[in-house]
Amino acid sequence: MSEQEKDTVATTSESQGGELREKVIAAIKTVYDPEIPVDVLELGLIYEINVYPVNNVYVLMTLTSPSCPSAEVIPGEVEQKIKDIEGVNDVKVELTFDPPYSQDMMSEAAKLELGFM
Repeated sequence: MSEQEKDTVATTSESQGGELREKVIAAIKTVYDPEIPVDVLELGLIYEINVYPVNNVYVLMTLTSPSCPSAEVIPGEVEQKIKDIEGVNDVKVELTFDPPYSQDMMSEAAKLELGFM
């Protein structure tokens, strides 16, 4: 697990569905920005993941820009991938632009993949 994943997931305690949390992370890692060949977690677009005891999932995320052409597609895809996980009760994906996205939020793997390292 990358440092970005560890930081993102740190908001969810171990007792709150550790196995489900891992499935949520795996599902999120299958969502890619169509213009960038890196998943949204490695890009640093996921700010927070919370898995609650009743198997509700909350995700706070951003996009690379408020005018991103995929602004309606990516959050919807994140939500649907999580909803498809067996055992998930409800999913809420909230979009924010605070703090604004920057390339510093990318994992080292993403920076390497995109040639920034």
